[in-house]
Amino acid sequence: MQETSLNLTAIAVFLMTLSAFLLPILNVSPFIPAVATLGLLGLVTVDSFTWQGKGITLLLDRFAPLEYRQRIIRHEAGHFLVACLLDIPVTGYSLSAWEAFKQGQPGLGGIQFDQEIIEQRLKNPQELPLTLERLCTVQMAGIAAEKLLYGQAEGGESDRLAVRYTLKLAGIPEALHTQKESWALLQAKNLIEQHRTSYESLVKALENRDSLAECYNKVLKN
Repeated sequence: MQETSLNLTAIAVFLMTLSAFLLPILNVSPFIPAVATLGLLGLVTVDSFTWQGKGITLLLDRFAPLEYRQRIIRHEAGHFLVACLLDIPVTGYSLSAWEAFKQGQPGLGGIQFDQEIIEQRLKNPQELPLTLERLCTVQMAGIAAEKLLYGQAEGGESDRLAVRYTLKLAGIPEALHTQKESWALLQAKNLIEQHRTSYESLVKALENRDSLAECYNKVLKN
């Protein structure tokens, strides 16, 4: 079951337990919260097994506050900018669960990269070290952007997992993963700071849902 579904299930159980104490005081029939709780649990179960949690993800994303949406854009702009600067090809982007769903992409959205080209470079012994370094920097760029703008990153756990998975596939000892991750984060921060004008232009382009070519142009012309 997806983490979101598990969280909603826990909330439903908590509310059911809480209602057992409050209902006698409020003089409310226990039938009402029981039906509501069972209905919620039923929807969570159906969504988890039928849609793999996508329905709940889409619903929660639909009512996400503006600040959360803005944070996502600035997070993804970090990935996009650093990928452009380090010659990691970007093939598309989505900035919400609904946009990702319409594009046939999993999760809440994000920047899509040309996986075929990346795999080709990783298989080339001569290109492997530089490609690995650049890829990890791109993967940490969303966290770097959040830290620069907000002081801390609320998202990015999947990015950290991606870095560790990339390092593992490349045969880098696990003892060095934290060091490599920290170095990639520092490099990403430096690149965003050095190209702050391009970054801010890219943020506006993503807000406007400009085409991929227009987003690239925002980076290259500054």
